[in-house]
Amino acid sequence: MNAGAPILPPATIGILGGGQLGRMLGLAARELGYRVAVLDPDPDCPAAAIADRVEIGAYDDTAAALRLAADVDVLTYELEHVSAAMVATVAEIRPVRPGIRSLQVTQDRLAERAFLGEAGAAVVPWRAVHTVDDLRVAASELGFPLRLKASTGGYDGRSQFRIADNTAMVGAIARLNAHHGQSLLAEHEVEFTAELSVVVARGADGSLATYPVGRNRHDEGILVESVAPAPIDPDVAAAATALARRLADAVDLVGVMTVELFLMPGGGLVVNELAPRVHNSGHWTIEAAITSQFEQHVRAMCGLPLGSTVLRAAAATVNLLGTGARRPARLAGLEDALALEDVHLHVYDKREVFERRKMGHVTATAATIELALGRAMAAHAMLRWSEEG
Repeated sequence: MNAGAPILPPATIGILGGGQLGRMLGLAARELGYRVAVLDPDPDCPAAAIADRVEIGAYDDTAAALRLAADVDVLTYELEHVSAAMVATVAEIRPVRPGIRSLQVTQDRLAERAFLGEAGAAVVPWRAVHTVDDLRVAASELGFPLRLKASTGGYDGRSQFRIADNTAMVGAIARLNAHHGQSLLAEHEVEFTAELSVVVARGADGSLATYPVGRNRHDEGILVESVAPAPIDPDVAAAATALARRLADAVDLVGVMTVELFLMPGGGLVVNELAPRVHNSGHWTIEAAITSQFEQHVRAMCGLPLGSTVLRAAAATVNLLGTGARRPARLAGLEDALALEDVHLHVYDKREVFERRKMGHVTATAATIELALGRAMAAHAMLRWSEEG
């Protein structure tokens, strides 16, 4: 691979998407001396406060993306829901890292499953579903319970639901608002021992670096807790790491990608999802690793050497979710939470809070993951969203 000359500060990095991931990515870029420009439909998006410029536009607004690209040196995306056609057009005038292939593979669940199969990775048994008859066949072949998911657009447990029996199939496709002929993904719901993830980085020169495997816990599709290093057999950790590296090569990654995995009762690994970007389950790298996932992504996309992924300490991250009705965001309890040892609070500066919205996270470090998780959970319990707004 010809990496070309590195993109050096004070070059400008363009970020498609201005959410919390774009905000933290922009902060890492600024620490290295880069300038930051963001595309987002919301002028008050979390990344706006740290950007030199915000281009207002939807995630499929090619004209807005081209205006942004004209003034930057390299682009990336912080979510998979940006338009692939838009990214392909922008890539004609500026490098986009990760590239279009990573986006095409991961923004459609059916394409992702096909890619994983071709790459030799184990996946949950699945079928493409277009009609109610297709769903009945899938249920017959895969067995209950099933997870029926929209092939595109869903995240944090949205656009999917559980089908426990034949009765629950009635109206299932309509409940996902699927138009006639639109593809859905039906998967057999498996029993697993643990949810794991591996953050892998691949440089423009093909060099690879992986972080220690993390263990995650979700609640109704939303990640609520991550610890690292995962308390798993070293052979399992080695297998997960090798798999992540292989998939990074297969998708020709330039940047950071997270591979989400199920650890099965027999010790096998099943890939659940790929995210070719910085990821929620790697937030602990900010405090616990020598190089955070955000800095690593900037290094990779700009053609700089990858940084060390060695841990400074065991870590735990607990997500801070919104509660209650939509209202102005006012966080209380900071003084008590921050009084705890080795606790770090990240608040995303979202102007409004509502039930289960990702508003921030708490990371704690310690000698063991048990101690770190205890500290993070204790701090989390002290935080609350004011009812008054």
